[in-house]
Amino acid sequence: MPIRRSQSLVKWIFENQHKLQTVRYCSSSLRYKELEENAAQAQPEHVAPSMAAPADKPRPQITPEISFKHEDLQVRLAAPYQLNPKPEVTDLGFGKFFTDHMLKINYFKQLGGWQKPEIMPFENLSIHPAAKALHYAIQLFEGLKAYRGVDDKIRLFRPDLNMERMNLAAQRSGLPTFDGDELIKCITRLVQIDQEWVPHSETSTLYIRPTLIGTEPTFGIMAPETALLFAILSPVSAYYKTGSDGAVSIYADPNVVRAFPGGVGNRKVGSNYGPTIEATARAAKLGHHQVLWLFGPNHELTEVGAMNIFVVYVNEQGDKQLSTPPLNGLILPGVTRRSIIELASQWEDLVVKEEVITMDRVIELNKKGRLLEMFGAGTAVVISPISRVGFLDHEIRVPTMSQAQPVYQRVKDTLLAIQYGHIEHPYAKVIS
Repeated sequence: MPIRRSQSLVKWIFENQHKLQTVRYCSSSLRYKELEENAAQAQPEHVAPSMAAPADKPRPQITPEISFKHEDLQVRLAAPYQLNPKPEVTDLGFGKFFTDHMLKINYFKQLGGWQKPEIMPFENLSIHPAAKALHYAIQLFEGLKAYRGVDDKIRLFRPDLNMERMNLAAQRSGLPTFDGDELIKCITRLVQIDQEWVPHSETSTLYIRPTLIGTEPTFGIMAPETALLFAILSPVSAYYKTGSDGAVSIYADPNVVRAFPGGVGNRKVGSNYGPTIEATARAAKLGHHQVLWLFGPNHELTEVGAMNIFVVYVNEQGDKQLSTPPLNGLILPGVTRRSIIELASQWEDLVVKEEVITMDRVIELNKKGRLLEMFGAGTAVVISPISRVGFLDHEIRVPTMSQAQPVYQRVKDTLLAIQYGHIEHPYAKVIS
């Protein structure tokens, strides 16, 4: 019987080695030694027929709930030779350098779901060439930042909203969801370990990129049974270059769209961004920094580049109004966007409204001298003022940078004051 059981176990391992190979690298790893011990301790009456997998398949230790747990987090620190030199703040750019550690959490449906989270030295990923993320874009990501405040404390900005958005994208993509609070705790620990990578500067931050990908190595468009959630960190400065006045010029091309009704324009998935590269490159050849994405026969404004867009103008009642397109399924529910709306709504000298904005409306407001400002907003750039819009045969000069007390600057100063700890605010989560 022991020989028969060993043969059966060896056969099962051979048939399922692609799964075990992946599991070996997760925090709740199965080792060959454990397999041998399990086989030696098993009772003979549990032996399955030689032509089938054993009934008592070895299983890793996992948290039985639907999500992974921070309390199960395992940490493996980088050795001295694995540590990277920290770049100068002036050399950062955006997403060019990465810290010493990363967070990885595997998901295996057949092994009970989420495995234990692990922080480990930064490393390349090893995935099967047939992984669904590579063929069907079954993947998503988030972007948030860690800020070193004036008090030297490190803060996150509304990370709960990033987790909410990430789970919505996971649900739409057929990827496993999780408890957002648990991921925040894991990411917090990661940032604490690599805290010296958080720039000692108010012009730079530590960008946090949680990513979830389908890793199941099979063709076929269906929900993957294996996935990998990982988070990496990158110290960053400016997202892209601006004009000499600090503003950007944008190009509105009515022949291309970023999103469509019923699509995933409101989810942060990679397939929203790759197809924008050609249009952005074409805009650059025309002397613009970014693309203003339009939709429909009325040329409705949706987003600008990878940012939400805001317009400031004098409304029919003579009041200064801050407007942004409504969340209609075409637009990403930006954390910065939501924060601007909530903060600016408390200012008595400004009307704040979500409304459909068309290019004809922008042109009309500009001709009447009522268009005051336009700016983009997002985690990567915070606030990006816009000074020029190219559209068909129109060249719209927006007086954003000539305002005495511009709204964009007031919004930016308020956000940065919260993020860098100049004022205490519930939006900022102190982590160290």
